[in-house]
Amino acid sequence: MKFHIVTFGCQMNVHDSQWLARALEARGWEQAEEDEASVFVINTCSVRDKPEQKVYSELGRLARHLKRDPQMFAAVGGCVAQQIGKGFFNRFPFVRLVFGTDGIANAPNALERLAEGAEERVALLDFVDLYPERELAADGTVTMPGTRQAFVNIMQGCDNFCAYCIVPYTRGRQKSRKPDAVIEECRALANKGVRELTLLGQNVNSFGMDSGGTGVSFAELLREVAAIDGIERLRFTTSHPKDIADEVIAAFGELDNLCPSLHLPMQAGSDAVLKKMRRKYDMKRYLGIVDALREVRPDISLTTDLIVGFPGETDEDFEQTLAMVKRVGFESSFSFKYSDRPGTASVNMEPKVDPEIAQSRLQRLQELQNTITKESLKKLEGRETTVLVEGKSRRQEDSAVSWRGRDPAGRVVNFTSRRDGLTGMIVPVRIAQAKKHSLVGERTGEPW
Repeated sequence: MKFHIVTFGCQMNVHDSQWLARALEARGWEQAEEDEASVFVINTCSVRDKPEQKVYSELGRLARHLKRDPQMFAAVGGCVAQQIGKGFFNRFPFVRLVFGTDGIANAPNALERLAEGAEERVALLDFVDLYPERELAADGTVTMPGTRQAFVNIMQGCDNFCAYCIVPYTRGRQKSRKPDAVIEECRALANKGVRELTLLGQNVNSFGMDSGGTGVSFAELLREVAAIDGIERLRFTTSHPKDIADEVIAAFGELDNLCPSLHLPMQAGSDAVLKKMRRKYDMKRYLGIVDALREVRPDISLTTDLIVGFPGETDEDFEQTLAMVKRVGFESSFSFKYSDRPGTASVNMEPKVDPEIAQSRLQRLQELQNTITKESLKKLEGRETTVLVEGKSRRQEDSAVSWRGRDPAGRVVNFTSRRDGLTGMIVPVRIAQAKKHSLVGERTGEPW
């Protein structure tokens, strides 16, 4: 069977899709371009309304392929599948499987059964109490295609129930993996040649703080992974400010291979809005974390998530958010207008902010962020760094090959070289020029 996967949303969805592809390939299936596939899988996101609407649009678009052969079918997985469930069967006759975030572990077997001719429609939507371990690929690893990088899930779900967030309803309550299983997977990846690992979870800082925990904290797990031979770069995402421990902050100054970057969602700079959001921290706590991180790792790059137009947000609240963005100096941020998500507490909160006011605030916030980002990147010109090469750039020059990679803080760096075969290598560069959202490097050291 030939299959094609479309992925929306976060890094956890990307990793889930990578795992599903490897699991199907282990059964003899072949990943193919859209025009050649017989089975389509859409891995979905419902954190905001717009990604959810994209799913319906994508299914409508794929319908033209599915009309070619009545044996062809589609599957919908991820957060929207968990949310809408069997409703997809009513709206799209060619959808034969829906699977939620816990159900993905059984999705390969279900897809195989359906492809063999089983005339049924399957819904894998039940939540389980413990993390559902998945089968490993034949070589025990799932890596990003063509690179030396990999994601590793360490937990799933969330217990925070922030007022605006649908994650606890679509990914379930927090479930931590067993530390030994995480270490085993990370070691297998290192043995396979992976040089950069990213540990994933909805709130990695609360790893082990659930019924499936074994007493091993996230800080302890982080140190064990960092000690694995061959892991030259280590990252993690996402962090909730209320749970980040002093030991995790200290690790940034103590572990050489822990990258100097952290995504720390602030969401708002107003204590009043944070309280309504049920974030369980205030700006004093948040700024204390920022200052502590910069004390142990002065070069750390901080990024964040921000929501504007939350119910009841005043002009003064928004001005406080702008002030905090300036105070922290985030190198980049993901910012969005608030949107109601079904089942969340904020749906019933009043007053709602006028959409035009919210849009105006979003524009002001993003203009401020663009200015800060530009200034932050400009300061890097002339500095030497190392780049883990991810592949060739889309733009190529006649006299040399253009490459794309990331520095230790995760910034995109483009550079040229006369050599081929650099993917997966860590090479020295000097930052020659700052672009709007990326950097241009030039070779240093030995010719390469």
